[in-house]
Amino acid sequence: MLDTSELTAAVERFADRLRAAPQSRLQRGAAAEGLALARELSARAQRVEEPGSEPRVMPDAGVFSVADQLVVAGNDLAEILRTAPSGVPEGELDEAVRSVREALTRSGL
Repeated sequence: MLDTSELTAAVERFADRLRAAPQSRLQRGAAAEGLALARELSARAQRVEEPGSEPRVMPDAGVFSVADQLVVAGNDLAEILRTAPSGVPEGELDEAVRSVREALTRSGL
């Protein structure tokens, strides 16, 4: 089993910063960056869980919901990677962690 604690910690850190950000900062792009990341993590999880299926797109639930959407998508991916059978592409966890860190940097939070 993979240790996905680094992924969940990175996701929680980003989500905490989104929750603490003022509305103006969320509207200037931080929320959009968080939603894009949530959608990416969700798609990654779906590709591992349902190979060959077209991933469903996470809806935009508004700037104040992005942190929760990010946590749900990140935790889903972490659990799927943690319990996935062998054959999950090597480096999927590392790529996800890198994506979270890069998105946090781009968000300016």
